[in-house]
Amino acid sequence: MKKLTGLMTTVAMATGLFANAAAAEDVRIALVVKALGIGFFEAAAKGAEEAAAELGDVEIIYTGPTDTTAEGQIEVINSLIAQNVDAIAVSANDTDALVPTLKKAMQRGITVISWDSGVAEDGRQAHLNPSSNALIGNMIVKLAADHLPDGGDVAVLSATTTSTNQNIWIEEMTKVLPNYPGINVVGTVYGDDLADKSYREAQGLMQSYPDLDAIIAPTSVGIVAAAQAVADAGKIGQVNVTGLGLPSEMAGAIESGASKSFAIWNPIDLGYSAAMIAYNLATDKATAEPGATIPMGRMGDLTLDETNSGAMADPFVYDSSNIEQFKSIF
Repeated sequence: MKKLTGLMTTVAMATGLFANAAAAEDVRIALVVKALGIGFFEAAAKGAEEAAAELGDVEIIYTGPTDTTAEGQIEVINSLIAQNVDAIAVSANDTDALVPTLKKAMQRGITVISWDSGVAEDGRQAHLNPSSNALIGNMIVKLAADHLPDGGDVAVLSATTTSTNQNIWIEEMTKVLPNYPGINVVGTVYGDDLADKSYREAQGLMQSYPDLDAIIAPTSVGIVAAAQAVADAGKIGQVNVTGLGLPSEMAGAIESGASKSFAIWNPIDLGYSAAMIAYNLATDKATAEPGATIPMGRMGDLTLDETNSGAMADPFVYDSSNIEQFKSIF
């Protein structure tokens, strides 16, 4: 009986060891966002978890700093390096500041990609743009111009001065301004992706430019704050707020008329795609090199350009015709 008991104990211990080994083999992907507590990134985390469930051997670590600073992200990334995660997928607060830390991660054998807001090429293996930068730049000014047939004054409320994606989109917007005669960009301000500061900056724009016709905010935090500022100023119908936002957060602005339309890619799809790319690179199922394609599950394939960047999908416009359908989704 003692021999049998001993054998059962040995089997139980071995079973436990195998279970622990299996758990240890899960591919750990860290989804590093600009800051915690932002709805867009929480939706992206849902998409990453969807990818993990589909793949079956993936653990998603959703993390980020409490504010939108490079310093905060560097601290988070250093912690992930210490944990020896398999992959880091980061939406960067600064193009260049994260590079030394991410290079250290790659030297330790950790797969590194950026998504949404990129880092310089030296700091990652691939970058996932939510859409084409050119298409986004065109879209954000088109959304304003569509409701200004005779032209008008518009201003831009961005995130931070160092935000990679915001700066690129504004640059692309500037390139296509000649296609929209009469649209005059009177100024650009920065709300640092903080609701209260974005609100104050929007107030300042309306005070500085009494004839302002539209505020373009290519940031999900800024667009909501700007819409509230317009409503509080009693300027609904006079100043149209547009740009990039979340349906759940912008539904009230659409219903009140503070915003006639806005655009966004689906952040659930974005988080899903980022997790799929990180997984396929970390497990050597794909390689990151110009011209390569990386599977993104239900989102198709990502084709990399000469900078190892690729676009997920075109932006999608939300307005009074479809806001009810999408506001409960994200």
